Amino acid sequence: MTTYEIVRFYQRHPNEVLQGGLTLEEAQEHCEDPETSSGSCTSAEGKERTAQYGAWFDGYRRES
Repeated sequence: MTTYEIVRFYQRHPNEVLQGGLTLEEAQEHCEDPETSSGSCTSAEGKERTAQYGAWFDGYRRES
């Protein structure tokens, strides 16, 4: 079975894997949440992350 991992991509910080072992549907559902991008997040935590690291977003990729 193919699995996917969530990766947080940063403008000014190394990328980081947040979670693995997901189905494609689970990975897509995570990335559809507005709180998973600096351009659409409204939480204090997301805004603080943006101030510290610049633009960021969560994406997914197939695990090897």
